[in-house]
Amino acid sequence: MTTTDLGDRSAFTDRVIADLATAAHAATVVLGDRLGLYRALADAGPATPAEVAASADCDERYVIEWLNAQAAAGYCGYDEETGRYWLTEEQAACLADEDGPEFLAAGMMVAGALFKIEGRLADAVRTGRGFSWADHHHDLFAGLERFTRPSYQAHLVEHWIPALDGMSARLATGARVADVGCGRGAATILLASAFPAATVVGFDLHGPSLGYARKTAVEAGVADRVRFEVAGAQDFPGAGYDLVCMLDALHDMADPVGAAARIRAALSPDGVWLLVEPVAGETVAANLTEAGRLYYSLSTLVCTPAARAQPGGWALGAAASEAQLRGLCARAGFSRFRSIAANRLHRVFEVRP
Repeated sequence: MTTTDLGDRSAFTDRVIADLATAAHAATVVLGDRLGLYRALADAGPATPAEVAASADCDERYVIEWLNAQAAAGYCGYDEETGRYWLTEEQAACLADEDGPEFLAAGMMVAGALFKIEGRLADAVRTGRGFSWADHHHDLFAGLERFTRPSYQAHLVEHWIPALDGMSARLATGARVADVGCGRGAATILLASAFPAATVVGFDLHGPSLGYARKTAVEAGVADRVRFEVAGAQDFPGAGYDLVCMLDALHDMADPVGAAARIRAALSPDGVWLLVEPVAGETVAANLTEAGRLYYSLSTLVCTPAARAQPGGWALGAAASEAQLRGLCARAGFSRFRSIAANRLHRVFEVRP
C-alpha cells in the first residue's frame, strides 16, 4: 500500500467519523427543536447555560452539554472568556424561526423518524416488499410538513402561482382548486388563506394527516372555504378544476402515469397542473451533491418503499429527472410542460392539457 493510498484511506476515515458526528448531532437538533432550546437561545443570547435553561424551562446540566454540542457543530457561537452562547442571524433563521423561509431544523426530525423503523425498512430492502407511508413513525409526517412548509410559505403564493399565466387573477375571482397528495394540508391552507374566493379541497390517503389538516384549517380561520377528503391520486373526485396542485408527492406513487391521467381528466379545458418535485439533475452524476445525498437517502428509505407498497409497478424515486417527468406527463395526455421555478429544495413545473 502506498503513502497516497494511506492518505486517501485516512481522509475517508475522517469523513465517516464526521458523518457519525453529524448523525449523533442530529438527535440534539431534534431535542433542541422539540424543547424550544434554539428559540430560547435566539431570544436570550448571548446567554449563559443557566439563562438558556431558565428560558426553555429545562435542566441546566443537560443544557450545558447541549450547548457545547451545538458550538462544536457550528450551530451556535461561543465565547470562552464570558462563557456565553448565541445564535447568528443565519443560525437563528435555520434553527429557531419556524415561520421563516429558511427554517430547516425539522428536517432532522425526519431523519430521526427513519432510525425508529430501520429494522422494518431493512426487511423491505432485503425482500423487495414495499413499506407503506402510513406505516412510518408519526415524526416523519410532522417533520416533513414542518420541513417543506417554509418553502411553500415563501414561494407558493408569491412566486409559483404568479408564474402560471393568468392563474392569480382566476384564483382571486373564485377558481376551483384540488391539492392532490396534500398530506397535512400546508399548501392547501396557504391557498385558501391567500385566495378567499377560491374553493379549495385537499385529497390524501392518510387519514391522520387529514385530521391534522382540518384542525389547522380551523386555527387558520379558513375551515369555511377549504375541505379535506380521503382519496387517492388516481381516483380523487371532481372535474372542472382550474388548478390542480401536487407538491412533493408524484415520485412516491406506483402509478404516476395513472395519477397524471386522472389530473388531466379532472382539469377544465384551460386548467393547469402545478407540479412540484424535489430538486434534482438529469443524471446520477449531476446528483452527486449534498442535495442528492439527502434525496437519494430519502428515496431509499421513504419514497421507493412507499411506491413498492402500492399497485402500479413504478418507483420513480425522489431524484426523478425532468425528462422522466415530462415523458410521463406526455403519456398521460398533456401537451405542454415547462419549468417555471427552482430553489434549494424544489423544482416547479407548469403542465397543461
